[in-house]
Amino acid sequence: MNSQTEKKLILYFQVHQPKRLKTFSLFDIGQDKPYFNDYLNNKILLRIAHECYLPANEMLLKLIQENPKVKITFSISGIMMEQLEELAPEVLTSFRKLAETGSVEFLSETYYHSLSSLRESDEFETQVVLHSEKLLEHFGVHPTVFRNTELIYSNEIGRRISALGYRGVFTEGADRILGDRSVHQLYKHPEIDDLKIFLRNYRLSDDISFRFEQSNLTAKKFIGWLDKIPDDNAVVTLGMDYETFGEHKKRSSGIFDFLAAFLREVANHPCYQMALPSEVLERNAAADVFDVPQPISWADESRDLSAWLGNDMQHDAFDSLMRMEHDLKFVEDPVMLKHWRYLQSSDHFYYMSTKLLNDGEVHSYFSHYPSCYEAFMNFMNVYTDFAQSLTTKTILAEHEKQTTSALEAERRKMTTPVWAMNMAAQGYHH
Repeated sequence: MNSQTEKKLILYFQVHQPKRLKTFSLFDIGQDKPYFNDYLNNKILLRIAHECYLPANEMLLKLIQENPKVKITFSISGIMMEQLEELAPEVLTSFRKLAETGSVEFLSETYYHSLSSLRESDEFETQVVLHSEKLLEHFGVHPTVFRNTELIYSNEIGRRISALGYRGVFTEGADRILGDRSVHQLYKHPEIDDLKIFLRNYRLSDDISFRFEQSNLTAKKFIGWLDKIPDDNAVVTLGMDYETFGEHKKRSSGIFDFLAAFLREVANHPCYQMALPSEVLERNAAADVFDVPQPISWADESRDLSAWLGNDMQHDAFDSLMRMEHDLKFVEDPVMLKHWRYLQSSDHFYYMSTKLLNDGEVHSYFSHYPSCYEAFMNFMNVYTDFAQSLTTKTILAEHEKQTTSALEAERRKMTTPVWAMNMAAQGYHH
C-alpha cells in the first residue's frame, strides 16, 4: 500500500503542571504570606521528571534513532517550561534532543494553561505570544498548529487562533458536533478555509490513559482496534497527558513496554504512517466543516466547560479573578501580573468541581485538596489577599499619575513665556 492511501496517525502528549497554592486561611489575609506551595510543587515536579519525563524521553529518542518513522507531538505549557528551567533543566535538554531529530513537533498553547480564550480581552493573545516566545527560546521553533488549554475550542476561538497566524488547531472529537461523521478526518472552520481542525479520538486515547490496566491492554490488541478503522478514514489522532507514562500509570504496570511496542509496530504498519501535524496540513485536504457554536473540551463525559465552570463556586472564582485585569495592567507591577496569571491556570478551577461518579473520581485524583469546597475557600482567600494588595497598588498608582500630571502642567506653565500666555489669553492665533 503506498503512502497516499496510508492512514496518518498523530500521537501527541500534553505536558503541564500548575503552580499549586499553599493552604491560605482567613487569618493569612493581609499578612504578606506567599501564595504558592513551592515545597509541594517542587516535590511533584521532580518526582514526575524522574518517573515520567526523563525515562519516557530517553525511550522515545532511542525509538526514533532506531526508526525515524516514529513521530511524536508535544504541547508543553509555559508554566511547565519555567519550572523545568529552575528545577530540572536536564528535562528541557532531553526535549531539545528530541526536537533535533526532526521527528518531533511542538504545539503552541496559552503560556499559563489558562481559560483566557473565554474572555474578550487581549489576555489570550498575550499569553499565546508569550508561549510562542518560550518555545523559540528553548527549541528554536515557530509552531503553525495550536492546542488550546484542555482542547477548549469554538468557532470564535478558531477565529482568534487564525488571526494569530495558526493554520491548524487540535480539539476533541465531540459526538454531538460530529453526528454520524468520522472522527478520523481533517476538518475546517466554517468561515476560514485555511484553518484545519484535528479531532482527538477520545475513546482510543482513553483506552490508554484510563483503561490500560482494566482492559489488559497490549500493543497487539490496540493495533487490532486501529485495523478496524475503515480505509477511507484519513487521520487518526490520539492525545493524552504525558504523565500517563510513569506517573498516572507506574512503570510496574507495563505502560512503558506497551508504548515502546506500540510505536515499533505502528511505525512499520502497512496501513498507517505516523505523522506530524504540520505534515498533515500540507498533504491532507479538509473533509468537511466542523461547526462549533459553543465551546467544547476534552474533559469529563460532557466534553464542555463544566469541568472548570460547572458550578457557582467556579464561576465566582473565575469571574472575580478576571475582573482584575484592567487594574492590574494599570498598576504595571510585573510580579503581581505574573501571580495573577499563575492563578488563571485551569487547574485551580478544576479542583472546585462538584461532579460525582466517574468524573468526580478523576477530579479527586488530580486534586491535592480534601474537597472541592476547601479548594474554593483556599483560592478565594488568596484572591482576597491579592485584591487588597491590588487596591493599595491602584490607589498609589492613581496618586502617582495625578502627581505626575500636576507636575507636568506646572513645568509647562513655568517654561511658557509670559508674552505667549498673554497672546493666548487675548485670543491671538496664527
